[in-house]
Amino acid sequence: MHSTQQSETDTILRGLQDSCTILSGFVAAIPEEALHRVRGEGFWTIAQHVAHLADVQPMGLGRLTRMLQEDTPEFIPFFPDEETNSKPAPPPPVQQSLADFQKGRQAIVDLLTGIAPADWARTAIHPEYQQYGVQIFARHILMHDHWHMYRIEELWLTRDAYLTSMGG
Repeated sequence: MHSTQQSETDTILRGLQDSCTILSGFVAAIPEEALHRVRGEGFWTIAQHVAHLADVQPMGLGRLTRMLQEDTPEFIPFFPDEETNSKPAPPPPVQQSLADFQKGRQAIVDLLTGIAPADWARTAIHPEYQQYGVQIFARHILMHDHWHMYRIEELWLTRDAYLTSMGG
């Protein structure tokens, strides 16, 4: 593996690990009443964002495992809102979601820490993306974390007049 690529994978791994610390510390600073406040129709609550981050960890681990065990596996898009036809269940307590996120994320980090440098280049097929594979998906997980953490901060601190209109 080229040293620049090794540096990027090390940074991704560190970021994946650090997301747990950032999210836990961040959520601890948010007042309890703000965790479940609905900011608008179709908007997720902060607690729902945290629960979502916990809920997608097994899917991420499963995809990475398949990419490492199969030659060019094919995936289907994951849309959690479409997994159920009814109104989503209330999220679990935030501390449970944080613990589940930590546990799921540690499994992903452990898996990625133990792979050979060449495994980071393994590819897969996903209809949403022009390119897909271990390194791209690992980076995607990190970006997904940060998107939701940004949204949590926005839902907590942004005044209504400045809140972006996207729901979840």
